[in-house]
Amino acid sequence: MLTFFRNIFKTKIGLAFALAFLGLIALAFASADVSSTGTFGGVAGGDRVAVVGSEKIGTADLVQAANNGLDRVRQENPTLSMEGFLAQNGLERSLDALIDRFAIRAYAEKYGIRAGDNLVNSEIRMLPAFRGADGNFSEDVYRQALAQARISDAQAREDFGTGLLSQQLFVPATFGATVPDKLAYRYAQLLKERRQGTIALLPSASFAPTGDPSDATLRAYYESNSADFIRPERRVVRFATFDSSALGDRVEPTEAEIAERYEADREQYAASETRDVTQLIVPTQAAANSLRERIAGGASFDAVAREAGLRATPLTGLDREVLTSQASEAVAAAYFSAREGSITQPARSPLGWHIARIDNVETRAARTLAQVREDVAAAVREEKRVQGLADLANEIDDQLADGATLREVSEELDLELTTTRPAIANGRIYQTQETLPEVLAPALQTIFQMDEEEPEIAPLEGGQTYLVYEVAQITASAKAPLAEIKDRVEANWRISEGLKRAQAAADRVTKRVRGGASLAAAVAEEETNLPAPESVDLTREQLAAQRERRIPPPLALLFSMAEGTTKKLEAAQKIGFFIVNLEDISMDDIAEDDPMIAQAKTQLGPVIGEEYADQLRLAMREELGVERNDDAIEAVRRQLLGTN
Repeated sequence: MLTFFRNIFKTKIGLAFALAFLGLIALAFASADVSSTGTFGGVAGGDRVAVVGSEKIGTADLVQAANNGLDRVRQENPTLSMEGFLAQNGLERSLDALIDRFAIRAYAEKYGIRAGDNLVNSEIRMLPAFRGADGNFSEDVYRQALAQARISDAQAREDFGTGLLSQQLFVPATFGATVPDKLAYRYAQLLKERRQGTIALLPSASFAPTGDPSDATLRAYYESNSADFIRPERRVVRFATFDSSALGDRVEPTEAEIAERYEADREQYAASETRDVTQLIVPTQAAANSLRERIAGGASFDAVAREAGLRATPLTGLDREVLTSQASEAVAAAYFSAREGSITQPARSPLGWHIARIDNVETRAARTLAQVREDVAAAVREEKRVQGLADLANEIDDQLADGATLREVSEELDLELTTTRPAIANGRIYQTQETLPEVLAPALQTIFQMDEEEPEIAPLEGGQTYLVYEVAQITASAKAPLAEIKDRVEANWRISEGLKRAQAAADRVTKRVRGGASLAAAVAEEETNLPAPESVDLTREQLAAQRERRIPPPLALLFSMAEGTTKKLEAAQKIGFFIVNLEDISMDDIAEDDPMIAQAKTQLGPVIGEEYADQLRLAMREELGVERNDDAIEAVRRQLLGTN
């Protein structure tokens, strides 16, 4: 059972996946005082947000859980603010996750299910993310990973323990979940089900008021829908880049430096000789002599090799020293003493006896400093450029640390200082489709974490260029002032009012249809000019074929209704209301051995398993008892919003 979960972590994702695992199971519950004082089932005043059995969840636990939840959501939506996260019920989801964790631990303790220290240690050592260069568990790597995730060793062990308890409880409950054959037959048969009906849309825009709203009306709408008007955090970045041009003449090598490098590399400029050969290796000296005599007598080298069942191997650019180390001194001496075009005398190496044809001899005379001066100077120049840039970056970093401003540093080095327009966390210029300059992309994450006017420096392009930057201005995420977005608020108000009227119209149309009128006739009775309803005639198989693209909600509703019923459905983004009228359902039988039956069993198994897991989770809560302190939860909400 545990092997399955261990294998999950044996992937190329490595450390990142392990930290994500820690983040998901570490919803930060440093256990606080568990005394049973207070009136709310042990929740004393406002310092506990919930009690699970006898275990209490503190307000600090929920604050950290919400912050962790926001961090995870920001991986997909980096511009999301805490206000937006809370508006999307993020606090409630975080609290539910905490309650489930506490319930798992309490339930396991109640029934004697344990995850001992040895098992926890084994799990930690099994994770590839905590292995060193030798492939074994590394305490240093483990500590570094915990520091990066801001988790203590005690928290990590507790979190792993809870995860192991979860495995022991949920894997047996969900493993091998399947459905009976008759149920699978019924689900497979449903694919042949055909539904015929009619769908009408009552657009909000058709019912939107045309008169001008009063200031009081707009103000009231603005206040009650403030979450719709929250602006993301914006940052203005000031930056400059510099490369080797900022070093001036410092990269130019002196004559002494060129001479010193030439002396250090004298061997590579000495006289040299390389050879191209075609060789054979045989096990005995007698065989080598026999082959050599035949080749020397005029036989083809390649033909002799083929007749002996051997393959002639061409070798190019052989250096004597390298050949000596790879074969033997005797082989090197034989190869480098023979003339071009000749066959070498047999020579022995640990592999056997070598003979070779000398195909080409290339000699290079020794080169003087004058001959290679430009090459040596270029090498020294590049080395000084790399080192000079690194030294300059360190100098600038020291100046900034000592209090120098980015503007002062830029003026001293004659750098072009650029200031961006306000941008949001995904790198897009606020309220435009433009993005920050590409040079800032590697530093984007840091830019939206650093404080205002705390310059940073970073290498780019492998150290070819350096970026020095700071956040010049931070505009916190907040509700936009009404005066600045009055037109937008008014447009939203019109759509919202139109939606209310569309809902009322949908109720009237639905009532008429249920009274016996056709959907088309019921819609036509409305005083407002509305689009004509559309007829639908589809099978579930045809609907399933659309799964690569999102199935429209009214179609999904049509396939979940009872025959002869009419329902209304609010469209996304307040577009209006759909009226869905299901007129007829028909279905054909399928063969007992239809492949879709087996496919249905395969697809429904995991769904049943998830249902079992949900039922077990709810049963744990029911048995242990869960109490919530709404006042404390609201206090946490205000704290996260900064309104305490």
